[in-house]
Amino acid sequence: MGPGWCWADRVISTVDPQARHGHKTSARGFDGYKGHIAADPDSEIITATEVSAGNQGDAQTAADLLIDLLPDTDGQDDTDGQDDTDGQDGQSGQDGGQDRPAVYGDAAYGAAEFLEKLDDAGTEATVETQPATNAGGRFTKDALGIDLDADTVTCPNQTTVPIRRNRAGDGTADLGTACATCPLAARCTTSKSGRKVAVGRHERLPARARAASTDPARRADYRATRPKIRRKLAHLMRHRHGGGRARMRGRTKIAADFSLLAAAVNLARLSVLAIRWTRPGTWAVATR
Repeated sequence: MGPGWCWADRVISTVDPQARHGHKTSARGFDGYKGHIAADPDSEIITATEVSAGNQGDAQTAADLLIDLLPDTDGQDDTDGQDDTDGQDGQSGQDGGQDRPAVYGDAAYGAAEFLEKLDDAGTEATVETQPATNAGGRFTKDALGIDLDADTVTCPNQTTVPIRRNRAGDGTADLGTACATCPLAARCTTSKSGRKVAVGRHERLPARARAASTDPARRADYRATRPKIRRKLAHLMRHRHGGGRARMRGRTKIAADFSLLAAAVNLARLSVLAIRWTRPGTWAVATR
């Protein structure tokens, strides 16, 4: 362990042992917790809330927000923390206007495991994913021909090598020998031993999501939905006793307080919608 080393899950507070270091960006950090919401983009009503430790990935909590869509998901509720709740960096939304449920989320929710849960539940995932990159503008992973059925990888020079997988299902394709004489090697890798391509056990869904993200109609749909959820997050953060700072210690108490705050925001939204109780025993939005 050298200078500046920090265990990711270390306890940072003696009075709140469940609080953790977190980061919104590589340059902006915080101590405490993160608040997450799921909301219906049509009515802009918050449907679920969760609070997680600051160091926990957003995708780990997303399944807990969507229990109605993912009934068989295992909850990640094994942490209990407090201090500063940090407004979630992403969002999840449900859209009932399609043939099947749809979930919208930013890149923080593009983890392969979460995408797999949505796919298994028959839920459409309109989730932004991080594009494949390679330093210096070299060939990205998407430029390679990855055949998951044959478990092979074909490079831009049409050299095909097998994917060697470990017991967990993750694998690596080693193009090293072919790279030594390849005329495209400089555009592919700077490694003297040649290029190695990591292929995860959940590779299929992220690759599909990256391909779908280039569809103009899908991008327009995502861009039309995202501001509605960002607006809900802004409502949670704008008040003096909002979601920007925890008012108590312990994740259980903070989660209850965050849920209460979301309920207050929902009441304000219901007043805007002019919702009313009708004779048949149902709620209806007043026509204008």
